[in-house]
Amino acid sequence: MFSKIAAGPPGINRGTAGVGSPGTSQGKQVSIGPREQPMKGAAVPQQVDRHIQAVIFDLDNTLTDFMKAKENSITAAVDAMIDVGLPLSREEATEKIFAIYKDKGIEHQRVFNIFLEQTVGRVDHRMLAAGVVSYRRGREGSLVPYPHAKMVLNRLLKEGYKLAVVSDAPGFEAWLRLTALGLQHTFDLVLTFDETGSHKPDPAGFLMALERLGVEAENAVVIGDWKERDILGGRNAGLHTVYARYGDQYSKYADKIESEPTEPDFVADDLLQLLDVLDHLNGPDHPGKET
Repeated sequence: MFSKIAAGPPGINRGTAGVGSPGTSQGKQVSIGPREQPMKGAAVPQQVDRHIQAVIFDLDNTLTDFMKAKENSITAAVDAMIDVGLPLSREEATEKIFAIYKDKGIEHQRVFNIFLEQTVGRVDHRMLAAGVVSYRRGREGSLVPYPHAKMVLNRLLKEGYKLAVVSDAPGFEAWLRLTALGLQHTFDLVLTFDETGSHKPDPAGFLMALERLGVEAENAVVIGDWKERDILGGRNAGLHTVYARYGDQYSKYADKIESEPTEPDFVADDLLQLLDVLDHLNGPDHPGKET
């Protein structure tokens, strides 16, 4: 069940948040009140003795709308290739390119080469250059943090939380995105497929993060947009799980797994709600408190 969060400060739509206990699929109804925003420049008290010590983030579609940036970049690339002679419509070309991504993986680096071989019979360097340059320009303009992301991360840093990213992306691609977002100095730890050698829901990446951060699973939270990977993987590692529903607004091009989803402990329709989740878990009735 889900509770309606009381209205926050003007201009912030806080949505709803579901609250449950780690390791269960049933949430319980909890009312979480509005967060008082600190004044700009005001000191934030450090919480020394609290239940949650670390927050682990997924990267794509949790900190940034990766699929929207990908679609915008592909559209820009296709338009540029059409301008120099590609004999396809924008829709036809886009469908073919995403079909290659589905076959080769969303991080595959030679998609345009394969696409041109399939459509014009060879890698036309003029078309390839037009596509690559326009893709990069489109990506730079589209890859931005989700609303409130930097404010939330700064707040967590000021409050002394250990912060990590665990991503299935290759290392270089993940760092490119973090740097483009201006977040390359934000996290204590960034683990990608290059370090973990496994994909979620394998808990290996989360367990590695906990070990390197020096934090027990019961004292950490993971937030991610993919129930079948982020949430199931986090649960397999014993973490409190937060489903970033705001990032699960996938387009028809997303390669989602068709399986029974794992229900999270919490649901966030805005990254700002992560602060409310942490308030709840650090409260007097948190799940790990001795009675």
